[in-house]
Amino acid sequence: MKNKVALLGSIFGLLVLTVPPPQAAQTTADPQLVAEIAKIKAIDNHAHPLRFVAEGDKPDDEYDALPLEGLEPFASKPRLNPANPEYIGAWRALFGYKHDDMSEAHLKELMAAKQRVMRERGDGYPAWVLDQLGIETMFANRVAMGRGLQVPRYRWVSFVDALMVPLNNEAARRSNPDYRVFYVGEDKLLKRYLAESKVAALPATLDEYLKTVVTATLERQKRDGAVAVKFEAAYLRSLDFDDSPESGARRIYARYVKGGEPPAVEYKLLQDYLFRYIAREAGRLAMAVHIHAIDGAGSFYKQSGSNPLLLEAAFNDPGLRKTNFVIVHGGYPFTRQTASLMSKSNVYADFSAQTFLLYPRALSEVLRDWLESYPDKVLFGTDAFGLTPEVGWEEAGWLAVTTARQALALALTGMMNDGEITRDRAIELARMVMRENAIKLYGLKSQ
Repeated sequence: MKNKVALLGSIFGLLVLTVPPPQAAQTTADPQLVAEIAKIKAIDNHAHPLRFVAEGDKPDDEYDALPLEGLEPFASKPRLNPANPEYIGAWRALFGYKHDDMSEAHLKELMAAKQRVMRERGDGYPAWVLDQLGIETMFANRVAMGRGLQVPRYRWVSFVDALMVPLNNEAARRSNPDYRVFYVGEDKLLKRYLAESKVAALPATLDEYLKTVVTATLERQKRDGAVAVKFEAAYLRSLDFDDSPESGARRIYARYVKGGEPPAVEYKLLQDYLFRYIAREAGRLAMAVHIHAIDGAGSFYKQSGSNPLLLEAAFNDPGLRKTNFVIVHGGYPFTRQTASLMSKSNVYADFSAQTFLLYPRALSEVLRDWLESYPDKVLFGTDAFGLTPEVGWEEAGWLAVTTARQALALALTGMMNDGEITRDRAIELARMVMRENAIKLYGLKSQ
C-alpha cells in the first residue's frame, strides 16, 4: 500500500512538472497592432442612438421598444455608474472637456458645450458622433428612425416582439414586476403596427393576423430600410421557442382573440409558433433576426431564461436555415455556450454591451475564445444608449468602442505570442471583427 501511494505521488509530481499552468490572460497589447486596429472604420451591429432633437422639439421616445423607466431600482455594474471617471475621457474626446473631475460647475460647462455642438451640427450631429467614434455605420435599434439617422451611416433594426404577444397579457403582468412595465410597451407597439397596417382590430383568425399584420408589418419595415428585426423576448419570457404545431396555434388564437386570459402553457405555444413564423418571414425578406441574450436589466430579470442554448431548437429548425440569427450581446455570461452555437451555418454573435459591462482584459478572454473557434461569425457592437444627459449614447458609445479596440488588441496579441497566428492574420481578424463580417452578413457596400 505504501509503495502504491509513493508511486501515485511520483506520477502526480511528474504531471505537475510536465503539464503547463493555465494560460494567463494577455495584459499588454502589441503597439503596432493597437495602431492598426485604431484605424479601422467600424460597423456597429447594435446600438440605440437618439435622433437629433432641436430646441423646443419633443424629446426622442422611440430609441427602444422597452425603455427601462418605470422599473423598480436595480443594481448595475460599476462602469455604468454615471460617476464612473472613465466618462471624463469621453467628454475630452467628444466635447473638449478640460477638467479631471465631475464637479457640478464643470458638468454645467460640459452640457453647455454639448448643446452648442448639437446646435451647430443640427441634423448632422448623429453622423458627427460616429466620426468621433471611428464608426462608419451604426445599426440603430429603434421603434422608428428620425432626424439625422440617415443611410448609410445609420441602418434600422426594428422591434418585433409585439407581433408575438397579441393576446391578453394580464397574467404575465401579474407574474413579474418587470413584466408589468414591459408589456405595456409591447401592447402600445402592437397597436401602432395595427394602425400602420390599416387594421382596426385583431383579425378573427390566425391566418388573417399573419397575413394582414405580421407579414404586412415586416414587409413595410423592409421597404422602410430595416436590415434586421430584433427580439427582446428575454425581457418578457424565456428563450425556449419550441416547434409548435400550426393547428394548436390556430386554436388558441381563435379562442382568446376576442377576450379572456390564455393559460400560460397555451399562450407559450402560440408565441413559439409566432416566433418561428416571424423568423421565417424575416429570412424570406433577407432581414437578419437579432435576439437579445445577456444578463439584462431589472430586479426580476430571469438570467436563466436568456441562456442562448435555449435557442438551439430554433437554430436547428431546417425551415429556418435561410434566416441568419445574431445573438446580440453574445449571451453574456454564457459566452462559451454562444461559441458552440456559432458552429451553425446561420448563427452569429456580437459582443455589444460586454463592451461596457466588462473591462478590456476580461472582454479579451471572451474574444479570444470566439476567435479561436469561429472568427467569421464575430461582430463588433456597442449597445450605446443614454444613461443621463451628461452620459448619453455618445459617451456610452465612446467607452464601448474604446474598450472593444483595446480588448481585441489584447486577444490578438496573445494569439500572436502563442504562435497561433501571424501579425498579418491578426490584422485580418481585427478587420473581420470590426467591419468585414458585418459587410458580408448584411450585404453592405464598403464605404
